[in-house]
Amino acid sequence: MTSSSNTHICQPGDEGSITVSISRKVKPGAELAYEKWVSGVIEAASSYPGHLGTNVLRPSAATKHEYVIIYRFDSYEHCQNWEESDLRQQWLGQLETLVDGPATTQRGTGLEFWFDLPELPIVKPSPGKMAIVLIVVVYLLVMLLNIVFDPILDLMPGWLRTFCVVTAQVLLMTYLVMPRVTRILKDWLYN
Repeated sequence: MTSSSNTHICQPGDEGSITVSISRKVKPGAELAYEKWVSGVIEAASSYPGHLGTNVLRPSAATKHEYVIIYRFDSYEHCQNWEESDLRQQWLGQLETLVDGPATTQRGTGLEFWFDLPELPIVKPSPGKMAIVLIVVVYLLVMLLNIVFDPILDLMPGWLRTFCVVTAQVLLMTYLVMPRVTRILKDWLYN
């Protein structure tokens, strides 16, 4: 069996979080009913183990005038449990009168999570560009955290110091740094 250079084989559970983007064209006049449907299906999905959240993009030029639902699960298994559930099938059964044509579905794993731009839900940067950005950002954050918190960190054992730096780094990257870096570099990342 041959594999391309972009293929990564891993064990179930090691793949990281799964991001799923589903685009649908809603029938004219069915927008209100579709929005009620979206609220209900989000509530249903959030009750499943591993659900990390959902974003909804309303029709615009950036979404090709389609609704886009983006949801995340912490693992492939948890995502599959939701997607194959009877509850989800019941919700999907309600869509026939609300949407035109089939949905467009995209999936992403791991590092792609840090490079999400809501206005470009389906396009992902190349792994090489993601690696370059992450190397620079991780290096700068680790150096900054070590410099700023050195007096406090010096009093801790090595394992606790590393844990604190890694925790702060991941939180800063996820909620503060990567959304801004991705926006600043979007022309380079997505071309």
